[in-house]
Amino acid sequence: MTYKIPLRWPTGRDVIWVSNVKITAQEVLSSGSLTKRMMMLDEEQISFRSASLMFDGVEDYSHQIAEMIGLRNESNFIQTGVRTILDIGCGYGSVGAHLFHSQLLTMCIANYESSGSQVQLTLERGLPAMVASFTTKQLPYPSLSYDMLHCARCGIDWDQKDGILLIEADRLLKPGGYFVWTSPLTNARNKDSQKRWKVIHDFTENLCWEMLSQQDETVVWKKTSKRKCYSSRKNGSPPPPLCSRGYDVESPYYRELQNCIGGTHSSRWISIEERATWPSRDHPKKNELAIHGLQPDEFAEDAESWKTAVRNYWSLLSPLIFSDHPKRPGDEDPPPPYNMLRNVLDMNAHFGGFNSALLQSGKSVWVMNVVPTSGLNYLPLIQDRGYVGVLHDWCEAFPTYPRTYDLVHAAGFLSIEAAQQHRCTMLDIFIEIDRLLRPEGWIIIRDTVPLIESARALTTRLKWDARVIEIESDSDQRLLICQKPFFKRQAN
Repeated sequence: MTYKIPLRWPTGRDVIWVSNVKITAQEVLSSGSLTKRMMMLDEEQISFRSASLMFDGVEDYSHQIAEMIGLRNESNFIQTGVRTILDIGCGYGSVGAHLFHSQLLTMCIANYESSGSQVQLTLERGLPAMVASFTTKQLPYPSLSYDMLHCARCGIDWDQKDGILLIEADRLLKPGGYFVWTSPLTNARNKDSQKRWKVIHDFTENLCWEMLSQQDETVVWKKTSKRKCYSSRKNGSPPPPLCSRGYDVESPYYRELQNCIGGTHSSRWISIEERATWPSRDHPKKNELAIHGLQPDEFAEDAESWKTAVRNYWSLLSPLIFSDHPKRPGDEDPPPPYNMLRNVLDMNAHFGGFNSALLQSGKSVWVMNVVPTSGLNYLPLIQDRGYVGVLHDWCEAFPTYPRTYDLVHAAGFLSIEAAQQHRCTMLDIFIEIDRLLRPEGWIIIRDTVPLIESARALTTRLKWDARVIEIESDSDQRLLICQKPFFKRQAN
């Protein structure tokens, strides 16, 4: 099969090229469930639009969830403090695709699948997703990260392992956040299923979750926003204890699942109703910045520098950057369209300023904000601002499929890595960047002159088109802008 450049957003959200993903015809034909609905348009394209106007199940379903919370419809989620959603076993990202219209950001997670992958298809549609397993280790997100967790027939047995998976779900939820579960187990007729449902129902009470509503197969719970609830739990079966302060790690990195309730000691224990709603949440107040050890002027200066950087990047990312076409005097290259990029990965996200500046300048992107395990951890701040991200050790493979990002950005990243006596080389990391970048995708590296020179030498080995650019305001730093070429297979 041959790779094709994806369709521009938002068209690419609903139509993808079959040759860009690993999927069998049988998997397309059998995709009938609510979150896994798609159809073949022709031999080359898959469409995720509803085949009939009669059944746009996801729209009705989102509407139902909103009503169960007590809202008119899903466009009111923002007012109740919901912005980020973790969608576990998300199908092909249909819920996230629909909620995107309402300014909600949904991160899809699912296990690695060799064919018909939920994560690969969701990313191909231009929606946030990563490979992550809920079964043995804690997820690489801070405690109190998400406003809502969603699981529609996601294949997780929440009643197993003494409720330890529900404890992890609770750790990830912000105080006052919602857990939405759709499963035939919730209104089953047979005794065994009813017994399993009772185990889950009773366990959520011990987690201090309030069951708001149940309709058909869907149940919505709300996590408590009052810490004192934990000391007044009924002792039917012994409730899970709170993690001790020393054991309550805010940002675990693939640590074993814990059987104690996490996040209760955090200074970030603020209910979603008390937080600023999106988009005000993107601009934290002085007391919120203090939680992360930051001063307002330091944060504001960072934000301003990213606004300038994004303007500069965009003018440099003209598709004509490497062409030596003759120009008439006074002619300038046309600026690239706002939607030339969609999936962006920031290898060293710091405060999330690059993500914020891209959105403020009207670019139709989402950003995977990666916080390297070797640097300072501001991932809790990034999540609190209403963005998504992950902790990652760049000497490991990133949990995604090949050719899933349009732009990889790394500012100051090489400096962090150079300071570590690492077990991997710069070339190892560049090979990984090459793997996750789409053909014709871009790489922007900003760092000190010696590191940029070393990086420039490596780009020839990867056959990237590369150009070093001076930064007017900073003589110690350079930009390295590269493009991964699209090698088309020659016909025999």
